Amino acid sequence: MSNSSNAQMSGLVPSWVRLFTFLLTLACFGEARADEPGPLLTNALSIISLPADQAARSLKVSVTGIVTASDPALKGRFFMQDPTSGIFVDNFNGQRPEPGIVVEVTGITHPGAYAPIITAPTVRQIGAGPLPAAKTVAIERLMSGAEDSQRIEITGVVREAHTEGARLVADLVAGGYRFRIYAPLLTSRDPQALVAAQLRVRGTAAEAHNRSLRQLIAVEVYVPVLEDLVVAKSETINPFEEAIVPLDSLAQYRPDNSLNRRAHIRGVVTLQRLGENLFVQDKSGGLQVQSRQLTPFEPGEVVEAVGFPTFDQNLPVLQDAVLRGTSGQRVTVVPKPVSIGALQNGLHHADFVSLTARLLNCTVTRMADPAAGGTNTSTTLALQSSNVIFAAQAESVAPPSNLEAIPIGSTVAVCGVCLSEIDNDGRVKSFKILVRSPDTVRVLAKPSWFTPRRMLVILGMVSVVSIIVLGWLVMVSRQNAALNFQIGEREKAQRQLQEAHDLLEERVRQRTKELKFQITARKEAEVQFKAVLSERTRLAQELHDTVEQTLTGIALQLDTAARLYESKPESARNHLGLARNLMGKSQTELRRSVWDLRKRAIEQFDLPGALVESARQLTQPCAIKVDLQTKGNLRSLPEVVEENLLRISQEAITNVIKHARATQVDIELQFEAERVIMQIQDNGIGFDLQTCAGPSNGHFGLLGMSERARRIGGTFLPSSRLGQGTVVRVEVPLGPAEAFQWPHKGNGAPEQDASPEAAQI
Repeated sequence: MSNSSNAQMSGLVPSWVRLFTFLLTLACFGEARADEPGPLLTNALSIISLPADQAARSLKVSVTGIVTASDPALKGRFFMQDPTSGIFVDNFNGQRPEPGIVVEVTGITHPGAYAPIITAPTVRQIGAGPLPAAKTVAIERLMSGAEDSQRIEITGVVREAHTEGARLVADLVAGGYRFRIYAPLLTSRDPQALVAAQLRVRGTAAEAHNRSLRQLIAVEVYVPVLEDLVVAKSETINPFEEAIVPLDSLAQYRPDNSLNRRAHIRGVVTLQRLGENLFVQDKSGGLQVQSRQLTPFEPGEVVEAVGFPTFDQNLPVLQDAVLRGTSGQRVTVVPKPVSIGALQNGLHHADFVSLTARLLNCTVTRMADPAAGGTNTSTTLALQSSNVIFAAQAESVAPPSNLEAIPIGSTVAVCGVCLSEIDNDGRVKSFKILVRSPDTVRVLAKPSWFTPRRMLVILGMVSVVSIIVLGWLVMVSRQNAALNFQIGEREKAQRQLQEAHDLLEERVRQRTKELKFQITARKEAEVQFKAVLSERTRLAQELHDTVEQTLTGIALQLDTAARLYESKPESARNHLGLARNLMGKSQTELRRSVWDLRKRAIEQFDLPGALVESARQLTQPCAIKVDLQTKGNLRSLPEVVEENLLRISQEAITNVIKHARATQVDIELQFEAERVIMQIQDNGIGFDLQTCAGPSNGHFGLLGMSERARRIGGTFLPSSRLGQGTVVRVEVPLGPAEAFQWPHKGNGAPEQDASPEAAQI
């Protein structure tokens, strides 16, 4: 650095120290003001040091620092630095602050695509100040990515420079490493004049990365101001005016050799891959020239190039070359006939050669080329010469015309540029021939009809046929042997079966006699047991459905009489009379249960009438209104069905009186073609089916109704909700004889549909 620059920097140091002291104080006050829960990160070092999993937790940040880089291509994103470290702020599409602006950034952490960053920022500009001092770093540390987001200083040699809009883009090399810088455009200097110059740059290190893997790919440096771009040493002589170096001596000893000094070469173009490389040849040999220049050159043109000598795959190349044509006439390029041994010894790298070989295989790869607006076709030929296998590769925008059509096994003459690959000991690992067009591959001799492939196909077909025939013969012989064995086994089995059959018949006769006796005895015992069990169950249900319900009615009448005895003696006597009547009925019911309960209410009424009469008797002392509706063709049902439906209705109404606190009960009796449905619904308080009292608590009402429905083949479906009443639904399927049975009353004609309002109580 010059003395004037040192003086300028020394004048800025005190203000820089004062500014960062002020920023540090602001950060401490910002941390003291944070009253939100959770950690608040107030400096860049604490953010960029976070592990990725912690940075992904969106921790709150509040950082004050100076903007060190804000390239327009970043679209609002920028780098900032405080006294502790630098950090990247993902301010996408936000207002871009200029370098040197002091900003306060609040946001949250994010793991970033390479290192932790600040995202969802709120940026407040505080003022302006000088950029932080750049830290001089070694090229190895810079290329490791450890200086990401930090303001650094490094020196390198410019290999390539061009403009992108209003900024300068240059590739620099230092210590064998290549990195790229983005800087303000030098209006007073041609970017090409910077090539081969030694630059000292100060800027913010950034990384090109693989976003999905969060891995480093390349290193970039953003230079914020022109003062941070210093040309330490320029190229003093136009390299095109230097002496021309023979191609074979580019990597040989020369006293003035330097990898940072461009060499001047001249040669005849043998092959060009536009934008990638160019192969030239002179009397001494060939050379690969790597250049991004898009100037096309035809084979045979004489060109000059200046570039940096280096090594690729342990072979000399000229990198970052600038090409220009000469005014000389085009030269006819004649390939050098070479032997396979000479190529194995590495004697013709980058030379235009020809050799003879046999075609083993042909592979064509087609890929879309958006830049060229077409399809890029790459054809690879696998060739063999003197037991050495190598590849010949041809690239073309249009599909090759003849390479795919060359028969496998043909003898061909190939002309192209030899591209060798050499190991660290100088031995050739492999080589391939770069064919500039399909026309440079000529067929010398087509293969005979009996090619190895055809022989393999024929041998395969014969083998398949032989295997099929052999398999068929083996299968037939096995089938015959199996058939003979099965016949013998069947004859033997038939004899054994006849003997067993005779023995079995005798045993069956004996066993049948024993089983008949045992079955008869068991059936008699089962019938007796079922009869006893059925009678017990029936008697228990009859007592529950008749005597208990009548006693409940008596208790209600007596309770009513007791309440009215003082105030209304006449009404009390009426209720006592009703209780007396119910007591007589209870005696009758009990007697009827003892004598098999053969006389029923249904013998005096049909099923709807019995339901109405039963409901009237049960609800007479209560303020409960009962409505009965019938639907469908009213007809008689089997006695057991009518009996059980009546008992279920009695139990349901008794439960309403005991527990529901209801004022209305609706009974619906629906006759369908193949079933009958009875539904009893009240408007009471309801209950929870899951927690209601059951047999374990001495309540058998629901169990008794369910067993009665199951006894006649029906389905018992209770439903209830607290505060919404209870619905008891019984569905009984009817057989064909029951479904179409005419009623036994009247003159035998079918009855009309019952009225929806059949009866009210």
